[in-house]
Amino acid sequence: MSLIKAQDNINQVTVSSIEKSLIKPIKRVSDLSAPIMLLEGHKAEVFTLAFSPNGRTLASGGFDQDIYLWESTGACNNTQIIKGHSGAILQISFTRDNSALFSVSTDKTCGLWDVETGARKKKWKSHSGIINTGDVSKRGSEIFMSGGDDGLIFFWEERSKNPIKSLKTQYPVLCSSFSLDSLSAFTSGVENEILVWDLRADSLINKLCGHLDTVTGLKISPDGDSLLSFSMDDTLKIWDIKPFSTCGETRLITTLPGAPHGYEKNLIRPCWSPDSDFVATGCGDRSVMVWNVENSRLCYKLPGHKGTVNQVDWCGNILASASSDRNLFLGELNLQEVR
Repeated sequence: MSLIKAQDNINQVTVSSIEKSLIKPIKRVSDLSAPIMLLEGHKAEVFTLAFSPNGRTLASGGFDQDIYLWESTGACNNTQIIKGHSGAILQISFTRDNSALFSVSTDKTCGLWDVETGARKKKWKSHSGIINTGDVSKRGSEIFMSGGDDGLIFFWEERSKNPIKSLKTQYPVLCSSFSLDSLSAFTSGVENEILVWDLRADSLINKLCGHLDTVTGLKISPDGDSLLSFSMDDTLKIWDIKPFSTCGETRLITTLPGAPHGYEKNLIRPCWSPDSDFVATGCGDRSVMVWNVENSRLCYKLPGHKGTVNQVDWCGNILASASSDRNLFLGELNLQEVR
């Protein structure tokens, strides 16, 4: 049974034969069946989603405790429903070879799942509190990082039963990201600061200060030069994380205001475009906002969802969003028109 509806507003417009001759054809920039695809099937709020590295699969998870796998082209058919967690799924990440994915949950466990069969390959249980965040290393040995309400950051390898290393913070860890070279990590939460860790020495080496409220999302740029953060202070910030920064001690490149976090105080996660030229985030006002990084210009404020948009992810010209309204949208964006 299909779980998908294609939303193509162009087909709903009635025009005269004269008007038809004046309409400029829409330039399609993806192989979706329609410019906007609605994915239905989740039975509760959707908190997280992620494209596979090869862009062929989209995974989503949320309060219903299930992970849904979708084709990211054509009709976006649902291909798998993975069950096994006993709590809400708060973040998911694919392995670099696309064959498996990691998940973190309010049931205090991390999972590693086979994408083809849906079988659980690993169940890690070292956290003593809700696990809010997880990220996969970008280079070198594939390592998964998890952070939770217990203030602990654990690092896992597929072959290990226990964490291969751990870091301790004073406050709950709500978001995390590896650097591109995977030699450092960034974490944050209710302390309003972004902690920078040297993973070779397992030590805290810096703090990025500027947010005025809890940070709920961190994302490294595809080129590895910048870090994106989103906070309950209703701002996104972009930080220079190159070894030698031209931004001074603060390392703050720009602040993008006007993205309402909302009264629900969900863990909203932002993202970068694949070329690092644009950033996007979901909002508490049910919209998705997209900015041009170079000039800090707001390019899109996209409607459609009926609840808080909790996470967005980008693949090629397709931007995906997951919402508390239980639905996902996949929409194509022609960014050449707004550069």
